[in-house]
Order: sequence, then C-alpha cells, then structure tokens
Amino acid sequence: MKIAVLKETAAGERRVSATPETVKKFVSLGAAVAVERGAGDTGFLSDATFEAAGATVGSRAEVLADADIVLGVQGPDPATLAGIKPGAWLAAGLNPFGERARVDAYAALGIEALAMEFMPRITRAQSMDILSSQSNLAGYKAVLDAASEYGRVFPMMMTAAGTVSAAKVFVMGVGVAGLQAIATARRLGAQVSATDVRSATKEQIQSLGAKPIFVENVAGIEGEGSGGYATEMSDEYKAAQAELVSSHIAKQDIVITTALIPGRPAPRLISDAQIASMRPGSVIVDLAVEAGGNVEGAVAGEVVEKHGVKIVGHRNTTSRLSSDASALFARNLYNFLSAFWDKEAGKPVLDEEIGDAIRLTQGGKVVNPRLL
Repeated sequence: MKIAVLKETAAGERRVSATPETVKKFVSLGAAVAVERGAGDTGFLSDATFEAAGATVGSRAEVLADADIVLGVQGPDPATLAGIKPGAWLAAGLNPFGERARVDAYAALGIEALAMEFMPRITRAQSMDILSSQSNLAGYKAVLDAASEYGRVFPMMMTAAGTVSAAKVFVMGVGVAGLQAIATARRLGAQVSATDVRSATKEQIQSLGAKPIFVENVAGIEGEGSGGYATEMSDEYKAAQAELVSSHIAKQDIVITTALIPGRPAPRLISDAQIASMRPGSVIVDLAVEAGGNVEGAVAGEVVEKHGVKIVGHRNTTSRLSSDASALFARNLYNFLSAFWDKEAGKPVLDEEIGDAIRLTQGGKVVNPRLL
C-alpha cells in the first residue's frame, strides 16, 4: 500500500496533508509513504524531516507512480495527475459544489475521489472532520485579524490617565468557527455577543460568557439542518432577524460573520445600510467571503473600507496558520484512513455510512447522491 502526499499548487495555500507525525503512523500500519519534494516547505516542514520519519521524497510523477492513496489539502488539478493508476483513492478537500467540472475530470481518470468535507457529522467521525478542525483555527484567526485592523484595544483598561472601554464584539453564526471566535474575543477582554439561526446554540453562547442575541416568538424558523449544519430560514424570520441585528450592530465595534450553508452561496447577513450605521473605525471580518460573503461589499482577498468601516475578506484564513492547520488536517486524514485499516488486506476498507457519504467518483462515474 503506497500513500502519496502532494505539494499544494493552489494560490496562497500553505498547508500540507501529512506531517512527519502522521508519516510515522502510516509506516507503522505497514504503508509506504512518498512525499512530493517541497510539499512541507510552506508549513515549515523540510523534506529531510519527512525522510527521517520514513517517507521517500521525489517528484510528483515519482510519488504518483503506483500510488494506492493520494492525499491533498485542496483538490489537485486533474491535469497534474498524469500516471495515477485507475482505482486509486484521492482524499482531500475537493470543494465538490464549487469545482464540479474538476470532479467530472477525476471520474474520467478512473480514480475514487473522496471529499473530506462531506464527512458526516456523527460521533465516530469527529476526529476525521476537516471542516471542524480548520474552522476552529479560522475563528481564532478572525479575531486576531480584527484586532490588527482595529485602531483601539480589546480589553477595558483602567489607567492613571483614565479608563479605556472594552471593545464590543458581535459574532454572527455560532458553528465551530463562531464558538472559537467568541472564546478568543473573550480571552482578549472584549464584551462579546453572538447570534445564530439555530436556537440550540443559545446555551453554547452563554457557556462561553457571551450574550445571546436571538429573535423570539417568530414562527417558521428552520435554522437547524441535518448534521448540525444551518439551513435556510423562513422569510418572516429573516425580516425579524434583520431588524434585531440592525439595532444591535450599530453599537458594535467588531463584527465577525461565519455563516455558511453547504452547497449554497453564503447568506447575506449585513447590508450596506447596516455598515453605514456602525461607528467609523469599526471592523467587520467576513469568514464566508470566498462563498459569496455574508457582508455586502466584502471583497475576497482584500481589506476594503466602506462608510469608515473596514471589511476584512482574507482568503483561506486557516492557511495563514499553516503549521497548526497542517498538523490538524494531517491527523484528520490519518484518523480517517486508520479507522478503516484492514490488517489482513493491508489497506483501508470503507463502510457504507462514511464511504457513501464522502465518495464522489467510482468506476469512471460521479456517484455521490448530492451531486447527481
């Protein structure tokens, strides 16, 4: 069983899908690991550290030759997979909805593409969930990005020259990223409030010492989707939410938006009029900017200013914490493959529940129900 680790080629991608730690663990399972030369450079992992862990290092063609499993962070360009053998697994974050043509190309190559972001939200798959591990870091980094753009301090400071008020931080969307954003902002000393379409998150917000901001007594709330994800809201709820947020957002110094709906554009949470109501010098960080954005006027890859408010739209926020992000991503992949490792067969054998959920292509066809 040969496992190939590819160097990422997407612009701005600094993560790597394996670390010396996971290479050692794969070798102990009986696998041979081949790492593309320079794969870990942007994550501060040299080729020598991979070789010391038991991997071989070579060109892309060399590591792909006879590989049974190919690992990546983002889905590789199908044109760069020349020589990959039919039936090989490709396990990575494949962005199936946003890169459908690429999925079709993987099917044409005859490989079995496994989308790690389709991992079901079930207890036994928690350690394999790349969305959770990476979102956790993104929520942390979003607060640091806000702090660096904000021209004031976060905590209340009592000095001989007078008192400085604490920053008011509002987190919109309380998934994994939102919860970490709340915790990080609290650690920095801010006054934190948060909202979500899922009423079940109210207790989680309170447990972190933040104030929940929720629409009450509105019929037709449909915020709780399958697997704990948010889904579409009723029109009545949207109207009530917009009114509540408008009155609250005008008093905030920092707003962090994290709302995503799988397979759909990010929901619009903040309008231009709401931005205009904020105090000049305030900061908004839009973590959903690459999926269309939660904030009107947000630009992917840029920090723009509207009505005196900075709107931060960094791409691939997690990649800017490349060492820790790589370590967690690599462990997700190892936890996934090792959980299904058949010692007699010397390879992983997937079950239906997880295999059918993440498998996009097989036998030259796209097979995932979510794409058909």
